[in-house]
Amino acid sequence: MRYEDFYQRSIDDPEGFWAEQARAIHWHVPPRAILEYGDPPFRKWFAGGTTNLCHNAVDRHLDARGDQLALVAISSETGETREITYRELHDEVNVFAAMIRSLGVGRGDRVVIYMPNMAEAVFAMLACARIGAVHSVVFGGFAAHNLALRIDDARPKLLVCADAGMRGGKVIPYKPLVDAACEKARHPPAHVLVVSRGLAPEPAWVPGRDIDHAALRAEFRDARVAVEWMESNEPSYLLYTSGTTGKPKGVQRDVGGYAVALALSMWAIYDVRAGQVMFSTSDVGWAVGHSYNVYGPLIAGATSILYEGLPTHPDPGVWWSICEKYGVRTMFSSPTGIRVLKKQDAAWLRKHDLSVLQWLFLAGEPLDEPTAHWITEGIGKTIIDNYWQTETGWPVLSLMPGVDMKPVKFGSPGLPMPGYRIRVIDEGSGEDVAPGEKGVLVIEPPLPPGCLTTVWGDDARFMASYFSHFKERLYSSLDWAIRDEDGYAFILGRTDDVINVAGHRLGTREVEESCSTHPDVAEAAVVGVRDALKGQVPVVFATLKTAGEDVAGTAEAIRAQVGRQLGAIARPARVYVVGALPKTRSGKLLRRSLQALAEERDPGDLSTLDDPGALEEVRRALGRGADAGG
Repeated sequence: MRYEDFYQRSIDDPEGFWAEQARAIHWHVPPRAILEYGDPPFRKWFAGGTTNLCHNAVDRHLDARGDQLALVAISSETGETREITYRELHDEVNVFAAMIRSLGVGRGDRVVIYMPNMAEAVFAMLACARIGAVHSVVFGGFAAHNLALRIDDARPKLLVCADAGMRGGKVIPYKPLVDAACEKARHPPAHVLVVSRGLAPEPAWVPGRDIDHAALRAEFRDARVAVEWMESNEPSYLLYTSGTTGKPKGVQRDVGGYAVALALSMWAIYDVRAGQVMFSTSDVGWAVGHSYNVYGPLIAGATSILYEGLPTHPDPGVWWSICEKYGVRTMFSSPTGIRVLKKQDAAWLRKHDLSVLQWLFLAGEPLDEPTAHWITEGIGKTIIDNYWQTETGWPVLSLMPGVDMKPVKFGSPGLPMPGYRIRVIDEGSGEDVAPGEKGVLVIEPPLPPGCLTTVWGDDARFMASYFSHFKERLYSSLDWAIRDEDGYAFILGRTDDVINVAGHRLGTREVEESCSTHPDVAEAAVVGVRDALKGQVPVVFATLKTAGEDVAGTAEAIRAQVGRQLGAIARPARVYVVGALPKTRSGKLLRRSLQALAEERDPGDLSTLDDPGALEEVRRALGRGADAGG
């Protein structure tokens, strides 16, 4: 089948196309309408149909492949590997569902999950889906402040956490962070279910709130819980993403549209079918972890590899040894992960039998050409860049080896995927730009199945964040792009104040607010600066309330404070203390000029600059080096 025909059918006859794709999942009640679009840009896919993500991911496979591996949870940190069949997964999910139901969780209730890549995180997600609860997985690298913000927005009845995670052999206690977050939150959960891994000292327990997972599990060892059949457009989960304000946005996903989109993507994009193996190195707290560690492979009847650990431990060949042992067909990772391996001896890429491996997909941040060439030559496999967002839930741009493999163009994530009406338009006029010209990547609504349905509890923010940037009601990706004559897109970076650190999105406003809580800081400006390993890193320019002697100490304290409040990902790479920040005469911070100077580029038009001396302050600070960094 030609890519062009497959894609064009999804554009010309979306209802016919998606009706066919919907046959890949189980419907308890068939949809009465494939698409309802009476209130643009809000839409309802498979309206009136009832289904369940857990049933599609687990129960429906029991007869045909109950003894096949569903999940392999590998931790190079603890040295533990758990191989779990579909039948065993069904048992574990039922037990977990009975446990959380006993704690008062039911249909529509929210459950926050704060865990590393461990099997119980997957059990918890699927258990929520089984009973119709709405899960919100929070990345374990986030600090208590971030977790508290998400708790207050989601207002969960229950929080499920591990006692600890591990990173590079270092134990990271989770329970104290959960306790601190619950203290900060205005709407803390009634219960905290703690899964102990024995990695940290016995945590402090809050009587009446904290529940020991092992003790409760013993009460429900043989439980069976009926599936809750959900209308296609009910919420399945929330996943928070940073925005340009300090408050994170709760991306709300549906049930039916998400299941159908993932079912299509597994065979058409990732070329994985029932009985085959997919290995995604993502964390379950990110969008890739949801879609391609948990739901996608299981909906397809495949085996999913869940990995906790570094790509270099116990040695830089650990990922490839997993591919060899389990016969991985398709692997999904990030450019940062590959750049980490690039610092190691390339011989590690050739120590294992990768004959079954067909494709390595990379996403989460732009893939630079040198890295793409290095890994292509190193493992001798096709490397496919793909572009998507937390909001879309599955790729917007990619290649489709399961349908029609088009040529790879290094630097481009590829072509539009089914249902995505892609345009590249001028930021000012809203008109389409010519091939090769820079513009904003937008999507004509209705968004295809699988994309966010709204921002949790805030339809107005959904509209303002994604559909208010142009006269036409278009979904703005907030990314610059160009398209070439063949239709391939090339992503050039953000149009807003969001930094992409190793695939993790950080709002500059959030980091600035954290810096400003330091008692000595008068004002702070945060920009994303190019980094050879992580793609971008946050860099701070700060003014102080009073001139102090220990500038370096203050700068280091700012770095440490951001790390404590927002987590290690957000800790600034460098802090520059300056006498003034460059602003326009109307008081707007010139962040793009700061970014350009930090990257040794032309700062652009400075005709609106209020105080030229402020820019010279920045130049001098950059010349003498960071007051704190590392």
